[in-house]
Amino acid sequence: MNPDTFASAILLPNLAEVELQLGIPFSWEAARFLQAVALQESDCAWRYQRSRITKAGPARGWFEFERAGGVRGVMRHPRTASKAQTWAALCFVRWEEHAIWRALEGHDKLAVGFARLLLWSDPYPMPTSPAEAWNCYCHRLWRPGKPRPNDWKANWTAAGLAINKLRITAAEHKQQDAAA
Repeated sequence: MNPDTFASAILLPNLAEVELQLGIPFSWEAARFLQAVALQESDCAWRYQRSRITKAGPARGWFEFERAGGVRGVMRHPRTASKAQTWAALCFVRWEEHAIWRALEGHDKLAVGFARLLLWSDPYPMPTSPAEAWNCYCHRLWRPGKPRPNDWKANWTAAGLAINKLRITAAEHKQQDAAA
């Protein structure tokens, strides 16, 4: 799926739902960061980690959460645990590590919510530059086994383009509504 479609059909609607249901404010910066992560992790094309050895690796969803990594981290972090439990219930997924991990593969709402919660757990300011975002992604939150730093700048740029298109469209709609 191309970045524009992913951002408009999957990412932004579910981030808006996260804001509405969990009270985590929507931000264009968070949207860009999460779009870049989805591009880096799954190329917005794979709902599971591709592996040369097995049919699927240990990570699931657009953001490639591992059961004992991101899933467990979001479920147990003091800042996110109760919100994650609420989110799982809203997604009709049992509050159990394995159930959530398995559901991430095909449940866009759950996947976006858990990715946003993981980002919410980070005590640092929202990253706004490629270097800050790489540090947050690679060294603090996702900590990929094979990080592919050479791909990050292109993914960060593609994410920025996709999110900025939607940001401009949203601003135009807001102006039209104000004029009406």
